[in-house]
Parts: sequence; C-alpha cells; structure tokens
Amino acid sequence: MIRVLLIMFLLLTVSDARENPFFPAQGEKNTPYTSNEDRSLSPLKRATLSLPDSARVIQKVTIEYKSLDGSVQSKSIDLENSVDWHLPIFISQSYTTASSSSKTAEKIENFKKIASFKYGTFYSSDKTIKIITKDKIIRDFLLVEPHRIVVDFRRDATLKSYTKKIKNSVFTKIRVGNHSGYYRVVIELDGHYRYKKKQISNGYTFILQ
Repeated sequence: MIRVLLIMFLLLTVSDARENPFFPAQGEKNTPYTSNEDRSLSPLKRATLSLPDSARVIQKVTIEYKSLDGSVQSKSIDLENSVDWHLPIFISQSYTTASSSSKTAEKIENFKKIASFKYGTFYSSDKTIKIITKDKIIRDFLLVEPHRIVVDFRRDATLKSYTKKIKNSVFTKIRVGNHSGYYRVVIELDGHYRYKKKQISNGYTFILQ
C-alpha cells in the first residue's frame, strides 16, 4: 500500500513540471525577454532626405526604431526652424561630418550680374534679385506653372523681346516683352516661393521666401 502511494505521488509531481524550462511559464507571458538571434546590420553613417520645393519650415523630426524585444518605438524632437529645400536633410551619427561644415554653410552675399537689357540690369545673390532701373513699377504679382514673378514697368517705348536663361540659380529665366504704355519683366523660379518687394535708391529688390 505504501509503495502504491509513493508511485502516485511521483506521477503527480512529474505531470506538474514544465515541458520546456527555457520558455516562460503560464502567467509569465507578458514578461519581456531578449533573443540571442544574430540581427547584425551595417551601422548608420549618413542618410539623406530631400524636401519638396514648397517646404519652408521644419517643425518636427520623428525617428522610429526597433527595440531589443522586437517592438517598434518612436522618439520625436520639436524644431520649428526655417529650412532651405534645395539642401537635403542629413541623418548621421558621425560627429566629424557635422562639425567640419561650418565654413561651407556661410552665405556669400555678393551680387552678380545675371542679365541686362536696354532699360534695366539684373543682379542676384542667393534668393534675392535686384533690378537696377529708372522706371517705376505699375504692378507685380506671382503666377504658377511654372512659378514666376511678373513685374510691369511704366514706359512707352519700343522694345524688342528679350530672354535670358540663368544657370545655377533659383532664378532660372528672365523674359522681357513690350506692351502699350509699359513693358513686362517675367522672372521664372526653380520652385514654389512667395516674395517680398523692396524699393531701393536705384531700383527694386525681390526676396524669395
């Protein structure tokens, strides 16, 4: 009788043991654990992101990353900074590339001559174009497809049509045409912009935004 009781006790003890002690038991399923699986990837050096030509302000940067347990998490930083869509956004973990570009980031504000016709001369610097002329503006406005600034100057004169393509500039083409009582200047742009006009002593400046 005692032998039968001992056998039954041993059977009950074995039946309550885990099938595999290397995995969590019931009630421990929500306990996070890591894996020794080889998931080695190439380290991040530098990635680039290009913005559309309508971008002007970068408000937030969000990074999605994968944790040790395989879950996808995200982390964000609020910025609210102006941005130039011509330049790419860099994502990097290298301190050397970020610290060595201070001199190249400086903007050269010297104006250079890009076009000229009988009644005016055009100079550009970065996103500013200067029109040197004695004539007064009647009206100016912005058109799209392509984006262009249209400026009408008062002058009753005969003027041949003029077209000048500009290389390596946000101002891609300048066109001048004659009309009754005025001539029209069309400044084509390389993307979407607004602009501010300012009258100066010898003409006008248009600053893209």
